[in-house]
Amino acid sequence: MNEELVLVFDFGSQFAQLIARRVRELNVFCQIVRHDLLAERVRELNPKGIILSGGPSSVYEAGAPQCDPGIFELGIPILGICYGMQLGCVALGGQVGSAEAREYGRAALTVTDTNTLFQDVPKETTVWMSHGDQVQSVSGDFTPLAITETCPVAAVKHNNRPFFGLQFHPEVSHTPHGGVMLANFLRDVCGCQGLWKMQSFISQTVADLRARVGNKRVICGLSGGVDSAVCAAILAKAFREQVTCIYVDNGLMREGETDLVRHTFRDWFKVDLHVVDASERFLTALQGVTDPQEKRRIIGSEFIAVFKQEALSIPDAHFLAQGTLYPDVIESGGAVDGPAATIKLHHNVGGLPKELGFELIEPLRDLFKDEVRRLGLELGLPESVVWRHPFPGPGLAVRCLGEITPEKLAILRKADLIFIEELHKSGWYRKTSQAFAVLLPVQSVGVMGDGRTYESTICLRCVQTDDFMTADWSRLPEDLLSRVATSIINRVKGINRVVYDISSKPPATIEWE
Repeated sequence: MNEELVLVFDFGSQFAQLIARRVRELNVFCQIVRHDLLAERVRELNPKGIILSGGPSSVYEAGAPQCDPGIFELGIPILGICYGMQLGCVALGGQVGSAEAREYGRAALTVTDTNTLFQDVPKETTVWMSHGDQVQSVSGDFTPLAITETCPVAAVKHNNRPFFGLQFHPEVSHTPHGGVMLANFLRDVCGCQGLWKMQSFISQTVADLRARVGNKRVICGLSGGVDSAVCAAILAKAFREQVTCIYVDNGLMREGETDLVRHTFRDWFKVDLHVVDASERFLTALQGVTDPQEKRRIIGSEFIAVFKQEALSIPDAHFLAQGTLYPDVIESGGAVDGPAATIKLHHNVGGLPKELGFELIEPLRDLFKDEVRRLGLELGLPESVVWRHPFPGPGLAVRCLGEITPEKLAILRKADLIFIEELHKSGWYRKTSQAFAVLLPVQSVGVMGDGRTYESTICLRCVQTDDFMTADWSRLPEDLLSRVATSIINRVKGINRVVYDISSKPPATIEWE
């Protein structure tokens, strides 16, 4: 699919995905693969370059992850980062040992060779280090490229093979010229022209979909979120008349969610949209349930039953599409020769493809979240859809603590809408990653007018994150929080107290249940 491919060998680095994102930002397609991918398989994939990631191990320890030494014989340019540099240097005749002074955090780098990797990089620059080991000596086959005060071989190149090593991390924002170094490697060493762009992705994906689907019908499950919306949009571009979208209103959606989906896909894209109002069914099944896991189980089970019933009523349906993204593929062990450990399973439609006998298609499985948003804009989706904050599969059920009732959901929807509207007005919505209101099962005494109240509490949650694996709470301005709290208490009957969640993930999760 892509003439220019770069492979990232993952040795357990927390930055492996970030490396791939940085490469893609330079318009070169990049995939993360196992650290022990065989040289023969690499030859078949025919990448323009290879990047060996960092990792927590020491190369000289028993059982430390190793790569197939045959990759160094393929003639493919290789860039080793931190652990990857140490691994490559050992494989090619260098020595690695424990450093006298470990380096963690920012370090001053002095460039001694401004050719290749360090072209257009200042001779004195800042880099981000994270290592306890370092390359202690290299043979005459290597040329050192840069040093730090405590690391005499902070960057290196092999004189006879296309191997380069960086002891620091060029992919992180704390290395201000790291993007230039990666660009130099991709352009000058690998010969990449930067051909992977969103329009070319659209053209290739549409062609692939048409070739695979033919004249059969495709069902796409819509959730109101960005991923499923973009998935439906690219399906509509490929074959509008053959796509049926199913949207299940479980009664646990945000204010205006169903109307937004209906307007976007029935009115805007003119696709065949089935809106199934199953709210009464879901709320009946959830009566009296307070345990979070039981809520999730019931919602998942009911969703499959409702979706299955609707899907089977659609004649000639053969394919089921879902908005699986690349991080989901990586984490579930499904990437091309990707990591084997299953961290999580994608939850869009669960086991429905197998249960229904449909073939699964995942047109977004090569994309990261930010790329999906760019794709959505290219396909003509409105910004109100593309830039919506994530919404959990179980909906408001995990934001309405305790038993779920229509009355409590109505309160939560109003409070949540006020919060989101104020974030939009203030310009903070796009500055944050996810924001929402939570209805707590806590009542407290208040005073309104001359009367005593005993009413419920709303908690506001707003976080900043790049990957949703970790997150920090957003430092919203005090006057904004004050306006939101005052508006909720004045406009939402049943609320007399508003609090703000200032816990980070970890130890807390982003959602409350």
